Amino acid sequence: MIEALRAAAPVALGVLARRHRDFDACEDALQEALVAAARSWADDGLPENPTGWLVTIATRRLVEGYRRDTARRRREENDARREPPPAEATPGDDAVALLLLCCHPALRVPSQVALTLRAVGGLTTAEIARGLLLPEATVAQRISRAKAKLTEVGRTFADPDDDERRARLPAVLAVLSLVFTEGHTASAGDVLARTDLTEEAIRLTRTLVDALADVPERGEAAGLLALMLLTDARRAARTAPDGGLVPLAEQDRTRWDATRVAEGTALVTGVLHDGLPGPYTVQAAIAAVHAEAGRSEDTDWAQILALYDILVGFWPDPMTRLGRLVALAEVEGPEVALAALDALDEPGLRDHHRVPAVRGHLAEAAGRADEAVVAYRDAARRALSGPERAYLLDRASRVDTAE
Repeated sequence: MIEALRAAAPVALGVLARRHRDFDACEDALQEALVAAARSWADDGLPENPTGWLVTIATRRLVEGYRRDTARRRREENDARREPPPAEATPGDDAVALLLLCCHPALRVPSQVALTLRAVGGLTTAEIARGLLLPEATVAQRISRAKAKLTEVGRTFADPDDDERRARLPAVLAVLSLVFTEGHTASAGDVLARTDLTEEAIRLTRTLVDALADVPERGEAAGLLALMLLTDARRAARTAPDGGLVPLAEQDRTRWDATRVAEGTALVTGVLHDGLPGPYTVQAAIAAVHAEAGRSEDTDWAQILALYDILVGFWPDPMTRLGRLVALAEVEGPEVALAALDALDEPGLRDHHRVPAVRGHLAEAAGRADEAVVAYRDAARRALSGPERAYLLDRASRVDTAE
């Protein structure tokens, strides 16, 4: 039942927002419908059309609310009579429509990202804040203002044309990437991954790629899908039996999902063949190089470093620069990478656990055991994810014991 609700909710919200334009009210009505569904479906079983069921119940809630406002009541009842029945909802189109609505040009890009993570990805405000490296209050304010702005412009909202779709696509891709990232390595809690989020991100991205079938910008959406598939292919191998984190170098590669590796590799190869890649395609190419190596020691690190250099040109964000240092250490040595890390001054990373985690990895590789232990323990103190914290403390203990 949970899976059915997760799949149907974004589509239902897309239908409601398209019909009624009042995004905030539609989201509130859908939440009431979801509560009703959890009670009703548990007793009566899943309806034949879960999305239609949610739209019908949410529409009733909206009408009840509109009846408290006479002028709005007349308008919405007339609109409702002109609309097709809920059963005619098209999941792919409406899911994409909701993504595009959340990336409406009336909203600033940071608000687009936060709102889509909330409305489509189902993340909490706290999860969004951790994913964006922002205070929770800032994210809450962005979401509130974004919903108010959509309500304000809702009466003049129209389905975007092809040019508008292209303009909104970068924000949509950024949102889907963040949803996947939060699912792949949960930023907090006692579990390493949240499969429901990774699968939802893959499903929505696949829907987007299909919807952009004949559009040139489809390439970068396909690159993002390839990145998700190649990354998610490692899922079974990156978790130990006790739930702990298994780093890439130590994973049993026979447990990687060969089907997802093949699909992801084919997608990124096709995009690279068709034209110049974007940042998601370059990241997918890096993941594909890892997938090509039967053993960790067979990895073509020189190729990965070259791809990171291209990626930094596209996307010079802190995490990209930090990832490049790991590849730099493999090609030019850990001492060179440590010097580069010392020179890396990124405000967004100053309190993030990945900086001391990378420092610990590089110091360990350089034989600087005392520095590695301190760095691993510092990273563990900052980490909010239980499995990541446990892994970092284990690394510190191993280095300390071996010294």
